[in-house]
Order: sequence, then structure tokens, then C-alpha cells
Amino acid sequence: MKNGVVNVISRHTTTAICINERESRLAADMEAYFLQLAPPDERSASESKKEGVRYFHNDIDQRPDGEEEAQRCRDNGWDIDDPTELQKWRNQEPINAHSHLLSMLVGSSESIPVVDGNMVIGQWQSILMVDLDGPRDRTVGIQFLGYS
Repeated sequence: MKNGVVNVISRHTTTAICINERESRLAADMEAYFLQLAPPDERSASESKKEGVRYFHNDIDQRPDGEEEAQRCRDNGWDIDDPTELQKWRNQEPINAHSHLLSMLVGSSESIPVVDGNMVIGQWQSILMVDLDGPRDRTVGIQFLGYS
């Protein structure tokens, strides 16, 4: 593609996409900042969990909490109408509301202009996928809009 736009989107609700400098000390600063903004729930397995912090999303024993969420579970292969399968679903659900909240703040996509075959970003800029609930295997969606 010679001219156009590249859209990059996260395919996960606990990752974010942003443009910034890819530098290890900045990554450490980002982690510390994010932990201040949205610390992990006191029920979390995270070493950074914070006593007294609780999020409704993490009340796994009360989920699914409505027909819409129940249907999403069924659509994803969980027979939650069977009490044993419902408990299996609950057991695999992570305590990760803080990751969802941070993903909403950072954002889930970026659009990058392309001119003369090159992405128009700054010298120190990189497109980053920020995993807020990992590490684990993740994917991104990429769409090219333009012409040659």
C-alpha cells in the first residue's frame, strides 16, 4: 500500500493498543502508574493485589448476572444451565476487573497514516500492544485501507 491508513485493533478486552516509545524503563513506569490507577482486587492471584480493593466484575460467584451474559457464555460453548459446567466456567474466570478498566483508559486501537509506503509516526514512536492481564497468547487485528 502506498498511501492510506493502517488500523490496529486489540482482539482482547484486557489488552490495549497505543503509540509510544518502546523502552524498558518507561514500561516499568507504565506498570507502576497502572497499578496506582487500578490496583488488582484483593482476591486476585497477582502479587500486586491491594487489600480493601474489590470490583463487582470479580464477584464470579454471582455471574452470569443476567440473560445477556448467560447467552454469551452459551454462545462460547459453556453449558451454564448445567451446575457442574457453570462451576467450571466460574473456575476459569480470572479476577481481572482492573485489567478491563485499564484497557478502556488506554484504548483498544490506533489508526496510523501511510504516505509513500511508510507509516507516518515519529522517530521514537512504536505501536505497542499492552498486555494488562498476562502474559498469555494474544492477537491483534490489522486492516489496511488505501491504494498503491
